[in-house]
Amino acid sequence: MGEDILEKVDVIIPTYKPDRKFWDLMEKLAHQTVPVNKIIIMNTEQKYFDRLIYGTSFSKQYKNVQVKHLSKREFDHGRTRNNGVRCSETPIFVMMTQDAVPADEFLIEELIRPLEQENVAVSYGRQLAEESCSETEKFTRAFNYPPEEAVKTKEDIEKLGIKTFFCSNVCAAYKRDVFDALGGFTRHTIFNEDMIYAANAIQAGYAVAYQPEAKVFHSHDYSCAEQFHRNFDLGVSQAEHPEIFAAVPSESEGIRLVKMTIAHLKKKKLWMQIPGVIVKSGFKYAGYQLGKHYKKLPRKLVVKCSAKANRDYWLVG
Repeated sequence: MGEDILEKVDVIIPTYKPDRKFWDLMEKLAHQTVPVNKIIIMNTEQKYFDRLIYGTSFSKQYKNVQVKHLSKREFDHGRTRNNGVRCSETPIFVMMTQDAVPADEFLIEELIRPLEQENVAVSYGRQLAEESCSETEKFTRAFNYPPEEAVKTKEDIEKLGIKTFFCSNVCAAYKRDVFDALGGFTRHTIFNEDMIYAANAIQAGYAVAYQPEAKVFHSHDYSCAEQFHRNFDLGVSQAEHPEIFAAVPSESEGIRLVKMTIAHLKKKKLWMQIPGVIVKSGFKYAGYQLGKHYKKLPRKLVVKCSAKANRDYWLVG
């Protein structure tokens, strides 16, 4: 990968009701060792974005930012990101979310480094828990985003199972030519567009890289209800793509996480937090199983089980 390519990287960020973290993200992206060519904001509902930047010098301060507004009904995890990619002309683009804040000035440099390997289609970064998060959330982030780098291919499916396809658009870099050749993200998807793309790339003979030196702060202490809704949508996305997920079920990985989390809390002598992990895991499992079998449920129940942010998905064909 030549220096000319390294100097041309766009960042695409879907936003909806952005808050103070968005400002932290913008400021960090403005001071990267590999300068960002253009930041493309795919914003849902203009009034919320206008409210955030009202009275500020946003357009003057961040001259490389391009904002595209859309309605909530128009948003889709796959289609919206594809439209953002169409606004980019760089050979590499980075996907991020509005609540992911780069840990340092090396994020872009480290994130695109694995793309120097010819067979790597996408590289995703490490998500660190914020200090204010619960011990359970900190452990979950460490479990899913360890300090060891990895390059995953089709040969790893037997060993890693569904983890082979794991990838996150919270912070991920893509080769544009491969992206176009594979048809981009699934156009209409409730969730999980990043893993679906990674699975398609791997099945096409490409590799997915995990780069732990590319770090962002991104974590959530979801409630039981939020976990239920989130995992319901995860189950739906997997049910709609049996060609990818039928042969690599997620249950065993989820059980492993629960067991290791409980062991970690015991080691830390945080006994009082263990019942909460068990209860929350039950909500996650129930949501996931209902999502996987959503076609057997009444339509109204399906919509109620889905996360509020994703309910418009069911209004579109």
